Amino acid sequence: MFSGSAHPDLAAEICAHLGVALQPVRLQRFANDCLEVQLAANCRERDVFLIQPLVRPVQEHLVELLLMLDAARGASAARTTVVMPHYAYARSDKKDAPRISIGGRLVADLLVTAGASRVLAMTLHSPQVHGFFSVPVDHLHALRELAGHFRQYDLSNTTVVAPDLGYAKPAAAFARLLGVPVAAGAKQRFPDDRVEISSVIGDVADRDVIIIDDEIARGSTVIELLARLRESGVRSARVACTHGLFAGGALRRISDQPEVLEIVCTNTVPIPPEERVPELHVLSIAPALAEAVRRIHYGESVSALFDTV
Repeated sequence: MFSGSAHPDLAAEICAHLGVALQPVRLQRFANDCLEVQLAANCRERDVFLIQPLVRPVQEHLVELLLMLDAARGASAARTTVVMPHYAYARSDKKDAPRISIGGRLVADLLVTAGASRVLAMTLHSPQVHGFFSVPVDHLHALRELAGHFRQYDLSNTTVVAPDLGYAKPAAAFARLLGVPVAAGAKQRFPDDRVEISSVIGDVADRDVIIIDDEIARGSTVIELLARLRESGVRSARVACTHGLFAGGALRRISDQPEVLEIVCTNTVPIPPEERVPELHVLSIAPALAEAVRRIHYGESVSALFDTV
């Protein structure tokens, strides 16, 4: 087990659950700003796991991961699995404008070319990203961890709300785990990246709602959805996501909304202490990732970990 510099705390937690040592990685930067990575443990004919989410600064951590992959291959590793809790380029999954690159596919090709034998990912932005990789991909989700957290509350008057119809299916699966109804926002995104939600499809009047999404970056969609829910007369709101990117003060803007009681995410992305707010609750997905790593290593089925229900 090796970790890049993107999220060493998560890597240490995964290794603690497995009862194995996190091996050291030596990273240095030359005078010309180039990186050099050295895996400081024997990899010959070993099953190597590299833990590195693609988080800010994404390009820095991506190159670091590519260098680690190349180092493992050069050290004669038997198999190299990339444990990537957050794949930032998954949002670049289609050609929606002329003369642009499909970044999700390109970065997948780079990882495989650098030496990835297998990828373990968590909640990819869209299903087709899975197909960008020419090596096996184990795709986990955090719906069970999120549902386990919300079961502590009285859910008798609760509705799960997806921010758009594109996330309605995972939101419906999440609602089934909680035994509550589901609703969805009718969202439109404009070329200037402005978001508008014209209405909410489903019964939310005088109800407590849980807004669920795969990731929250700037929080524009959530804040727009909260405005529509406010007009519909909701009693309270809790916000949940797998990847809490929270860029540009998004945490503060969401927590300042009067209906918001709680913001819940997982630790796929590190959140600096100075950016956190009292309403934030971070769940650990280290146990799920550790169990998936164990099953991959021993050749056991991983499917039970990503069965929706």
